[in-house]
This record gives sequence, structure tokens and C-alpha cells, in this order.
Amino acid sequence: MKRKGSILAMWLLALLPLVLVAVFYARLPDEVPMHWGFDGEIDRYGSKNELWLIGALGPLFALLFQFLPRLDPKKRNYERFHTYYEAFALVLVAFIAVMMGIALLESFRPGTVSMGRVVSALVGLLFVFIGNLMGKVKPNFFMGIRTPWTLSDPDVWNRTHRLGGGLFFLAGLATVASALLLPEQVTFWVLLAGVLLAALVPTVMSYVWYRRREP
Repeated sequence: MKRKGSILAMWLLALLPLVLVAVFYARLPDEVPMHWGFDGEIDRYGSKNELWLIGALGPLFALLFQFLPRLDPKKRNYERFHTYYEAFALVLVAFIAVMMGIALLESFRPGTVSMGRVVSALVGLLFVFIGNLMGKVKPNFFMGIRTPWTLSDPDVWNRTHRLGGGLFFLAGLATVASALLLPEQVTFWVLLAGVLLAALVPTVMSYVWYRRREP
């Protein structure tokens, strides 16, 4: 990331979960909900200290987003999609911040949020965003569908990411629709099936397309 405004916004969002934990820590119960089952019911409580670990994910991802491009052998390609890279970084750290806000709400008032539906819907929206983004990502070693075949051929990379983007977009829409209309247990399987298809099909096709170009 190179634009100062984007870096500042990313770090503000990345630190927000830790700030929220610090503000509410003294008022939190000693044990807070930490895991929900497929039916949306709480099935594990943990120490409120665990919230610090979750909150630390934001700064960790921010560090990675800021410095990984400098280590990438294909770092020059980031110039070709830096706007989309920065957008992805901002959305992901914002996603973590939203999840922390929901976790804190459930800590004070368990059952206020239907976790299965809300989290699935948010993940679905994240997939929709990723799907729109993937076709713009250029060859690199840290972001996208990185197989030996996509990294060896720019055309295979582009075709694979256009396919993967469409599949992630459809998987996201299906997940959001399921979260709104179907039982939570069904939504979990819709989400899982969408992830598997969106990941596996482009991986297989990247090999097929590469072998066609390099028989």
C-alpha cells in the first residue's frame, strides 16, 4: 500500500477492535460467548481475555497488507491493481471490526443477534466483494488463486481469476439469500459448498488451460 490516506484508514479500522475491547473490558462479564453452533446457539464460553486475541487480528492483517508487497518477487505488478488491493485491505479489516462489535453485543446481551444468519450474510457479502475484485488482480504470490499454472502464465492467471471471481460472486449471493430465507443449518452447507466450488473449480481449470497452452 502506498497512498497515505488508505494506510491511515486501514490502521484506524485495524485498531478499532482493540479500542472497543479496551473501552468495554471492565464492564464485560468474566466469561463471554466465543463460539456458536450451526443452529446459531452458543456452544462455548471463554475468558474475556480471549477478545484481545481476536482484536489483535486487525493490526496483524494491517501489517501484512502494508509490507507483503515489498517482499513479493512480482511486486511491480501491484502498481497495476493497487487500488483494488487497498480496497480489499480496507474491507477485510472493517469486516474484523464489525465482527468484534457483534461479539461484544452478544457478550452483554446473548441472543440479541442471530449469529448464524448475520455472520453468514456478512461472509456472503464479503464473497460478493471478492468476486467483483478477483478479475482485476494481477499475478502475485500473496493474493488470488496462486497455482503453479497461474503463476507461470499471465493468460492462465487472468482466465482463472475471471472464472473464480464469477464463482465467488455467485457463492456470495447464494449465501446471503440462504441466510435470509433458509434455516441456519442449511446456510452453513450452502456456504461450505460455495467455498469449495469457488476454490476447486478455478484451480482445476488453471491446470487444464495451462496444459492446452503448453502441451
